[in-house]
Amino acid sequence: MEKSKVYFTNMRASEGNNLLQKLKKLIEAAGIADIDFKDKFAAIKIHFGEPGNLSFLRPNFAKVVADEVKALGGRPFLTDCNTLYVGRRKNALDHIDAAYENGFTPFSTGCQVIIADGLKGTDEALVPIEGGTYVKEAKIGQAIMDADIIISLSHFKGHEATGFGGAMKNLGMGCGSRAGKMEQHCSGKPTVNTDTCRSCGKCAKICAHSAITFPNRKAQINHEKCVGCGRCLGSCNFDAIYNGNDSANDELCMKIAEYTKAVVQNRPQFHICIVMDVSPYCDCHAENDTPIIQDVGMFASFDSVALDMACADACNKQPVLPGSKLHENLACGHDHHDTFTSTSPQTNWMVTLEHGEKIGVGTRDYQLIEL
Repeated sequence: MEKSKVYFTNMRASEGNNLLQKLKKLIEAAGIADIDFKDKFAAIKIHFGEPGNLSFLRPNFAKVVADEVKALGGRPFLTDCNTLYVGRRKNALDHIDAAYENGFTPFSTGCQVIIADGLKGTDEALVPIEGGTYVKEAKIGQAIMDADIIISLSHFKGHEATGFGGAMKNLGMGCGSRAGKMEQHCSGKPTVNTDTCRSCGKCAKICAHSAITFPNRKAQINHEKCVGCGRCLGSCNFDAIYNGNDSANDELCMKIAEYTKAVVQNRPQFHICIVMDVSPYCDCHAENDTPIIQDVGMFASFDSVALDMACADACNKQPVLPGSKLHENLACGHDHHDTFTSTSPQTNWMVTLEHGEKIGVGTRDYQLIEL
């Protein structure tokens, strides 16, 4: 397979050439204009950041991308899907409030915010995946699949389960509906916390498969009947139903690659990663730890696998920041000769990229073009 081109610019700025101007030049040089945007809907997949976290991408970066899409005749919108975990982004209303609180409004970004899997995370498209080992039919937020073009704008950072979160994590896990996220994280079967259950019965009423009963006045889910649709999670106002999270990390990484394929296959795609504020954990945390390495730069490509590979290689060339989690782990002897594995030793980020390459998402072989 031919090498994929990955374009890069560093974080140095000067008068008349600030970071936003550099991002615009980067995506233009990377060929975003080669996509026919005329009168097309373009989903810009981004992470709005869990309130309390301050390392998520600034809305200014999103505006650069949205303005470029509009200049090319397209109709952009910022999007994400609801979360499985209990937090500020578990339904569309709270999710939009969180996005606005973190600065992602139509006034600051120049485009609308749409939560792709609907009010309670159940608005999904079933997308067949050719060549999938674990997933035959991905559950993707409907608005993302309704779009004509997919663009990922990702904050490249560490992640406690996948090593790092880049373009493929943003697309694969991020575009999954609530049931899609559950399928990736576990066997797709939710569980009830009986201490929190109020026996209101809403979960049983919405279950189309009669999988929920109330022995001892507490909800119980029969996993033999449950199909993992996730509707019970959305119906519970007391957060008593949760994802079991029983997938091993390597299996999780491969499922993310397969979900990424479902999102990008058979339509135009473009990917951007900004490697700054490289915190050790995901932006889903309501806090962010000190960065593990210094800011690196901005990357863009048509190939999400090559893009993540280039970003990871660049991160591994950076010095460790004193006082960070990575610095502490190295001092304790957890040196795996890799920035992200040394930060979260139970992870192996290469699994996502290897599997993505195997199933045809992209290639790890890239040509880096520095602007």
